[in-house]
Amino acid sequence: MHAILFDRLTDTEFEAFCFDLLQALDFVNIDWRKGTGLSSSPADKGRDIVCQQLREDVDGTKHLETFVDCKHHTRGVPASELHNLLAWAQAERPRVALFVVSNFLSNSAKEHLEAYNKNNAPPFTIKYWEKPMLEKLTRKRLSLLRKHNLIDSPIRSVNAILRAEEEFFNRVWYDRHQGLMQSRREKWDKDILATARNAARRIEKKFGKKNLGPYTDFEWGMVSGKLSALRWVLGDDWDTLDS
Repeated sequence: MHAILFDRLTDTEFEAFCFDLLQALDFVNIDWRKGTGLSSSPADKGRDIVCQQLREDVDGTKHLETFVDCKHHTRGVPASELHNLLAWAQAERPRVALFVVSNFLSNSAKEHLEAYNKNNAPPFTIKYWEKPMLEKLTRKRLSLLRKHNLIDSPIRSVNAILRAEEEFFNRVWYDRHQGLMQSRREKWDKDILATARNAARRIEKKFGKKNLGPYTDFEWGMVSGKLSALRWVLGDDWDTLDS
């Protein structure tokens, strides 16, 4: 799991991250209530984001709407920061009022939410995602984290990419070689045929013959796609599959 570096973000940039995360988690009708195109704009009465995610309870009941308040704090979020979203949710009655927090809710804030639920019995569910939950939700979403400059996870070295390109070149060449071996060979130059057979034996020794196909159509597409992608990273055009 990667440590997320939220300190790099402004409040508005954190809201942009939350917007993209909700989209990645299959929320729909996501409305960022930013109000203006300025780098910093006030939320709409405590609602930073309004979105929907279809949920179905065991009895078949479906519900959609969620109000989200994004809290970007380097320290624990105080209870006073919770009032706007709770007041708006009490008035509008969404299914869920969700606080997305770049750090943690303070103990006083959590106690406030417990008391609020006990004393008001609100017609909505109060949830909060703190930093550990955000790290869990983005565990396999490195592109999202890199987009928002939230991790220092290194990109693979050129040497590692070259090694992978060589592997998939060999895999593609070997599969094509095996196909040619099943075709008419009497017209082939004997020296070329011997060179090709020696190359095939070297590849079999390196990767293991049982690991070199024959491939299903899906597997062949994956092998070819990986070679194309690796060559694109190294400067070739897309779909360069010469072997």
